[in-house]
Amino acid sequence: MGALVAGGWGLFAGVALLVGAAIGLLVQVPPRWIALVMAFGSGVLISAVSFELIAEAYERAGIVPVVWGAVGGAAVYSGANALLARRGARHRKRSGQQVSEAEAPGSGNAIALGALLDGVPESVVIGTSLLGGGHVGTATVAAVFISNLPEGLASAAGMRSAGRSRRYVFTLWGCIALISGGAALAGYALLGGASGTVMALITAVAGGAILAMIADTMIPEAYSKVHLLTGLVTVTGFLSAFALAHL
Repeated sequence: MGALVAGGWGLFAGVALLVGAAIGLLVQVPPRWIALVMAFGSGVLISAVSFELIAEAYERAGIVPVVWGAVGGAAVYSGANALLARRGARHRKRSGQQVSEAEAPGSGNAIALGALLDGVPESVVIGTSLLGGGHVGTATVAAVFISNLPEGLASAAGMRSAGRSRRYVFTLWGCIALISGGAALAGYALLGGASGTVMALITAVAGGAILAMIADTMIPEAYSKVHLLTGLVTVTGFLSAFALAHL
């Protein structure tokens, strides 16, 4: 039963990608508004990583697994992201800079893999947060949901500009949403017997990967459109998530 609950929460967070994609395809949202939501979502994610992932990992096993895990997660994410960028997925979160399939054959697949790279660590964390009879972290789910909305919106708008069909966009994000649910379920089902140190390491890996993703993709996208407002809106998102976690 717990695994199904975990999968349900992961799917819920992943569906935000599909909702955002629908808005991006059907409504002409000004790029500045997309960027503002991206900045707010960045702050929410940073708060969740700080207080629900890294802090929890430290309480479980101390500083050493946290440092190794976070650095390892960031390194793996950055390396994979660099590889995908060379294959046409550099601007996968941007609404107007994506390359078409004609310009870069295989870029559609690279964008799909990039979406998986961004979403799987978040979903695994949602699943593991339920282990031990715990409750899913409200701030974590809210952070993933809020950050997924502008990601789906901006990416779908960019895919539309690059000439990709609505069928392609909806199929892509629908599959990513399902995989997000599966990753959360797997995180719960496969890690139930893991030791505190292993859990801390995995949580820190996910936290490091998410922080690298924010720095590499979300904040640059926000800053490119709203510039000096990025910091203020990011801090607002951070404090909103912090307040939500402490209600």
